[in-house]
Amino acid sequence: MKAFDELWASILEVGRDRHTNGYRRFAWGDADLTLREWFSDSAARRGMDVEEDRNGNLWAWWLPPGYRGEPREAFVTGSHLDSVPDGGAFDGPLGVVSAFAAIDVVRERGIVPDRPIAVTAFSDEEGARFGVACIGSQLSTGALAPGRALSLRDHDGITLAEAMTRAGRDPVHLGADPALAARVGVFVELHVEQGRALDLIDAPVAVASSIWPHGRWEFLFTGEANHAGATRLVDRRDPMLSFASAVHLARAAALSHEAVATFGKVQVLPNGTNAIASEVRAWLDARAADEPTLTRLVAQIQAEAAARAHADRIDLTVTAESVAPIVEFPAEVRDRLLRSLAMLGEVPILPTAAGHDAGILSEKVPTAMLFVRNPTGVSHSPAEFAEPTDCHHGVRALAQVMTDWVTAPVTT
Repeated sequence: MKAFDELWASILEVGRDRHTNGYRRFAWGDADLTLREWFSDSAARRGMDVEEDRNGNLWAWWLPPGYRGEPREAFVTGSHLDSVPDGGAFDGPLGVVSAFAAIDVVRERGIVPDRPIAVTAFSDEEGARFGVACIGSQLSTGALAPGRALSLRDHDGITLAEAMTRAGRDPVHLGADPALAARVGVFVELHVEQGRALDLIDAPVAVASSIWPHGRWEFLFTGEANHAGATRLVDRRDPMLSFASAVHLARAAALSHEAVATFGKVQVLPNGTNAIASEVRAWLDARAADEPTLTRLVAQIQAEAAARAHADRIDLTVTAESVAPIVEFPAEVRDRLLRSLAMLGEVPILPTAAGHDAGILSEKVPTAMLFVRNPTGVSHSPAEFAEPTDCHHGVRALAQVMTDWVTAPVTT
């Protein structure tokens, strides 16, 4: 599939670190701005009008002949272009590249849409720079307050407001998009699978059923800085000890709840080899199949960590940074996708524990997701992978869904 292959090749080196081979495409950084230019150029080559909305989300529009006024009830597809630190190539960009390639397939078939089509790239989905995931879609739906978003800081102390200003944007207009529900008839996000379910059943694509509830919690362990050699063990108030225990506690609690819990980010002060830390700031990512289980899981981790911290004479403060409820994708939209894809054979239905912009948008508009097989099962890593043939299969599936939606009356 020439269109997909050429689009994919054109971004492979953007933001790739030559030492780790992973990607560092952080919101409003150089790589992100380069990919935004790539998005606009890809849309222009297809005669699509491009806009960047008040929250930095990109939209490329294909309007039916003679269409007048603001787009309404559009078929919208896409994903995001940013990455986690040293992430893989597929998480996010696969959905955007596949969206443009699917439009090429639809046009090659001679199909003229009877309603608008849009390709989107939502801003800062991963939350790698400012610590909150899905900033662009959360702002658009009103789930994230503009004041809080603008005050978020990266590791260097730069606020989101400052980063946007440096990138030539005016952050004063951030906030809920009042036109979102009117102009989006459905949002279908194609994404690489973040697991091995499809590989285990030998299927190239799947339709999503739901997104597990999940969240991020900041654990702040505060002790006393001191000399690593001269301080007796009994005199130490070492927050690293309490933090290390919390890592093990989280793993054990997750296992008992048939859930997942991970401390994946940590900051230490003063961070010296020969110094006892004064402070350890760590972030817990926790996910479960349902909201009551997630609540019990985090409560258990917090309580056990607090007990251990007390025994170590360490102060512990826990702050919920973001908590997303379970997302059940609408059955009528999911079933319509399955009918569209019937010609491709049996398509499995799978839940996912990974968060996505589609989950955020589901509060305001009908949403659905397509997954493309990841044979390694690895994600958020340079080892993340999808075979070209499976990517092509995903493009054809998306094109089939797109064709169905823009050539027949909306029934949802």
